Formats: sequence, C-alpha cells, structure tokens
Amino acid sequence: MTTTSLKARREATAAVPARRRRNGATTRAPWLLLAPFLALFLLTFILPIIVAVISSFTKVTRRGLFGEQGISSGFAGFSNYAQALADGNFIGSIWRMLLFGVVQVPVMIVLATVLALLLESASARWPGLFRAAFFLPYGVPGVIATILWSFLYVPGLSPLYSIASAFGLSPDFLGPHSVLWSIANIVTWSYTGYNMLIIIAQLKAIPGEVYEAARMDGASPVRVASSIQLPLIRPALVLTTIFSIIGTLQLFAEPQVLQSVSSSIDSQYTPNLSAYTTAFAYNDYNVAAAQAVLIAVIAFALSFAFLAITNRKSS
Repeated sequence: MTTTSLKARREATAAVPARRRRNGATTRAPWLLLAPFLALFLLTFILPIIVAVISSFTKVTRRGLFGEQGISSGFAGFSNYAQALADGNFIGSIWRMLLFGVVQVPVMIVLATVLALLLESASARWPGLFRAAFFLPYGVPGVIATILWSFLYVPGLSPLYSIASAFGLSPDFLGPHSVLWSIANIVTWSYTGYNMLIIIAQLKAIPGEVYEAARMDGASPVRVASSIQLPLIRPALVLTTIFSIIGTLQLFAEPQVLQSVSSSIDSQYTPNLSAYTTAFAYNDYNVAAAQAVLIAVIAFALSFAFLAITNRKSS
C-alpha cells in the first residue's frame, strides 16, 4: 500500500516538469509564428515613424559650404514645426486637399455605393463581368493612370477639345481653376471600383432571410435599398470614407506627373509634394519630417472626427 502511494507520488512529481514544458511550448508557439510578421512590422512601420518623429525634433547644422567642416545635430524643440507651419505654400496645400476631399470623397463614395447596389440587385446581369470591369482601374498604377488621362487633358492630343469646340466650348482641363478637379477625376476613376468591392462584400453578408421578408411585405427595390441595404452596409461606408480621407492627404503621384504638362501645379501643390520638395530639393530633412508628422496628425484627427460624428448619429 505504502509502496504504491510512493510510486504514484513520484510519477505525479515527474509529470509536473513535462506539463510545464508543454505549457511553455504552447505559449511560445504563437509568438514564434508571429515573429517574422512582427519583425517586418517593426522595421517597415514602427521604426520609420519613430525615426521621423525624432528627426522632426532634431536640428542639423552643417559647417562649411557642403558640410566639409563638420556636421552637428541637436535638439530643436518645436522650431521645425514652427518653420513648417510658417510655410504658406505648405498650409495652402493642406487647405487645397481639404477642399479636394470635401468634394471628391462624397462623390466617389456615392458612385461606389450606387454601383454596388446595382450589381447586387436581383435583376443584374453578368455581375462578375461588371465587377471586374469597374475594379480594373484600381489595378492601374497611379502614374500610368495619370499619363493615360493626360492624353485627354492636353490640348492638341485630346479629342475632347475637338468635340467641345464643335459645340462652341473651350475647356481648360489643366488651368489653375480646373486642374484640381482633373486630378479628382483621375482619383475617382481609380478608386471607385476598389470601394465598390468593399461595399459589395458587406452586401453579401446580409442574410437572405431579410430580403425574403422584404419581398413578402411587398417592398420595392428602392425601398429595400433605402431601408435594408444602406443601413446594414453602414460599416463599409464608414471604412471606405476613412480610407478616402487618409488617401486625400497622401495624394502625390497624380499631381507630380501632371506637373510636366500643367504650369498650374507647383512643387508644393499637395502636402506630400511639399514634404518631398523640402526634403529632396531644399535638403531640409528635419523640416520635411515635421511636415510628414503634421500630415499624419491631421489625417488622424479628421478620421477620428468623422468616426465621432458617425457614431453620434447612430447612437
């Protein structure tokens, strides 16, 4: 009896380290699987943000014409931010993009929503074909898309000018008052299909029983869209709008390419172009870092404000 109990006690004692090892392996396994992603995330996302923030509070002093007598750096406080905010061209580019977003983002979201509702309606034919056709512009890089559209904007190359002149019109797609909306047209053409697919994914998540109940109640397609589909796809609409707000402040490729054909676009036409010019044309990387941080803060503030407004309306 005593021998049996001693043997059982030894086996239980020996099993404790084995359980601990299994528990430790179970705890480490998820971290080992996540390690490659976490390493890339830290190196390509977190580290650049930290470096940009540190650089925005740093002042580099070069002695000599080309810094041949030495380079020193020190804490600059908020002087880089003050210099960035004192730049009228940078502030003007932010206001320009805010105007751009107020007009272009609602137009794009409305178009994406209408296309999604039409393609998901019961009477739609070949929805897969049209989904692919509408999404195709998103697969065209922004630089290529701008080059393609520039052939329709440049006088002498565009057939639109010949058609307009036949009706006595003389449009100027690249003029100072219209080039912003020419860029908006390119952005809308490129990203409407992408936002449409996000909305379609939300529409497909609506249970079929909801549509069946609406049909039994005699609801028309317009009533189904307004009373069922639009309220239920609200999360997708919020998501696409936030993506569009962030993308507005990141606008870079389209105006940079159109610079070569439009004198109305300067090197600081958008906030990103302004930061790029400050860094690589004026070699003032610290002020450019401050501008980049300000752009990120403004994008975060606008996104947060939009979320707060939409949540307040839904509550």
